[in-house]
Amino acid sequence: MQVLVRDNNVDQALRVLKKKLQREGIFHEMRMREAYEKPSVKKARQKSEAIGRQRKLARKQLQREGLLPAAKKKPGV
Repeated sequence: MQVLVRDNNVDQALRVLKKKLQREGIFHEMRMREAYEKPSVKKARQKSEAIGRQRKLARKQLQREGLLPAAKKKPGV
């Protein structure tokens, strides 16, 4: 992964790097690797995540077809 620093603006480069790491899921993976996860717990978590992904895809498909209203956008903070 590479981030360019423009005009010696290191703060902006760090923000860009953190955003890229967040999108790639690096922080989530680091948290998961901090402690041992039993195989049974890991299997249950993976199954739960897969179900969530499938529900999300189905919900988006229904929204595209017009059978569900579009998701409400959160107000900007």
